[in-house]
Amino acid sequence: MDLSRDDVRKVAELARLKITDEELETLACDLRAIVGYVQVLNEVDTTDVAPMVHAVELNNVLRADLPVESLPRSAALSNAPRTDGEYFLVPAIIDSE
Repeated sequence: MDLSRDDVRKVAELARLKITDEELETLACDLRAIVGYVQVLNEVDTTDVAPMVHAVELNNVLRADLPVESLPRSAALSNAPRTDGEYFLVPAIIDSE
């Protein structure tokens, strides 16, 4: 597939890229190479390949979500700058008027 300078200019415009005339020819060559590679990929026989979301199998790397004992209140409040012994005390953000 041959891409003209106008084709490359249109793609750049759609991508909201400002390119100079000097960059235009370089980008035209790059875009031709990309389209050529895609055409090669289109020749690959994929009739026996099942559709997939990712090319590699992904596993969940998070731990299992199991119930555990909560942190004691005294331990949670131990590093708080201000507390009343039962709750964290923070500066008021919204006026109650």
